[in-house]
Amino acid sequence: MVKLTPELINQSMQYINPCRERELDLRGYKIPQIENLGATLDQFDTIDLSDNDLRKLDNLPHLPRLKCLLLNNNRILRINEGLEEAVPNLSSVILTGNNLQELSDLEPLAAFAKLDTICLLINPVSTKPNYREYMAYKFPQLRLLDFRKIKQKDRQAAQEFFRTKQGKDMLKDVSRKSKMSAAAAMAAEAGNGKGRGSDGGRLANPEDMQRIREAIKRASSLAEVERLSQILQSGQLPEKFQHEQEPAQNGAGHNGSGAVAMDY
Repeated sequence: MVKLTPELINQSMQYINPCRERELDLRGYKIPQIENLGATLDQFDTIDLSDNDLRKLDNLPHLPRLKCLLLNNNRILRINEGLEEAVPNLSSVILTGNNLQELSDLEPLAAFAKLDTICLLINPVSTKPNYREYMAYKFPQLRLLDFRKIKQKDRQAAQEFFRTKQGKDMLKDVSRKSKMSAAAAMAAEAGNGKGRGSDGGRLANPEDMQRIREAIKRASSLAEVERLSQILQSGQLPEKFQHEQEPAQNGAGHNGSGAVAMDY
């Protein structure tokens, strides 16, 4: 297995794909978990993480440019909630050949407002009864499911089905399983002493990233620049990392200029 490091990201193939989008190729390294994608500096429309060893879709930094994630042939069995805040413009997720089991496992994807293409072929979930009806109902913006168009008549049939007692019971069951899965995931992370970041810290939000950039400009030593640059590239704030805006009149911060102090 190969760890997804900033060095690997910078050395990997980058090109303009047939859709005329800028793509980063991270295929086939047997990467075990997503990390350090902040090192991309949000320069890509598509990131290909196919043929790796991912078990979870999580730990994404703020990448507003990202539109497509290719995740074929991994072992993904869970999708974290809240990813729509990190990649708000995601429109396509290709998850062929993974291990998503239940319709409730797909609930986090419903929060993506622009997601119009999903592929779940060769996942156990795609063989569930009323799978296409559920997807057409739950994802009103979805245009392509498993490379087949969702037509208006499909949506109407789905809406009619979920008005029936069977359909309503199915939605309740999916909702119950989703809540149980989310609670179990939170308990597991708490038990491991982990937050959203892989090192026990948390993912940086856009405000954090901007403050780090400002601190780099004010840095007084090369070592400090390198340290802050590593944090910026990883997209993760270490556990003890803090941002403190000191009042300029007190002469605090770097050179008494009211800088953002960063201690960890």
